[in-house]
Amino acid sequence: MNATSAMPFGLSPASAQTLLCIAAVACCVAMSMPQVHIVAYCADLGYGVARGAEMLSLMLGFGIVSRIGTGWIADKVGGVMTLLIGATLQCIALVFYLIDDGLTSLYIASALFGLFQGGIVPSYAIIVREYFPPREAASRVGLTVSSTIVGMALGGWMGGVMFDMTGSYRAAFINGIAWNVLNAAIAWWLLSRQMRRTAAA
Repeated sequence: MNATSAMPFGLSPASAQTLLCIAAVACCVAMSMPQVHIVAYCADLGYGVARGAEMLSLMLGFGIVSRIGTGWIADKVGGVMTLLIGATLQCIALVFYLIDDGLTSLYIASALFGLFQGGIVPSYAIIVREYFPPREAASRVGLTVSSTIVGMALGGWMGGVMFDMTGSYRAAFINGIAWNVLNAAIAWWLLSRQMRRTAAA
């Protein structure tokens, strides 16, 4: 599973790092939409902020379960596959928010979102461990995880701007889904490159 450290995924280290940082920003732009705006979204729908706070608590609670479960998955299939699985499932959960805005549906979507998103960010540290030299781990994990923070901040801001522009959170959820697709596409591309390299070895 481990690639040649000098050429992770058959790319230069700088290129591989850049792609990981872009993926990290993209996944967290998507991730921030429900986490930052679910309370305001529920208020906008007329359910009240208390319901939104309950959904946020549910989301974060299931995120704990996700962190533990994703670690087990990563041990079995590796960091990049774990990232791809998490990104795909997170995107499905975001789509659920668009399908139905009924109260029960929002609770279910929030639980699923928490269950799916919790292990995405830790998977970046595993990818760095698997594909880069150990002596570079501190700087590369720090840079990648810092990119997730940028994504969370950017996504929260973008969601608010889109609501101000449209008067609805629908565009903000669609924006999150688009960024999520970018994240999944990068993960799939890196995984496919590594699979080809492994097959050719």
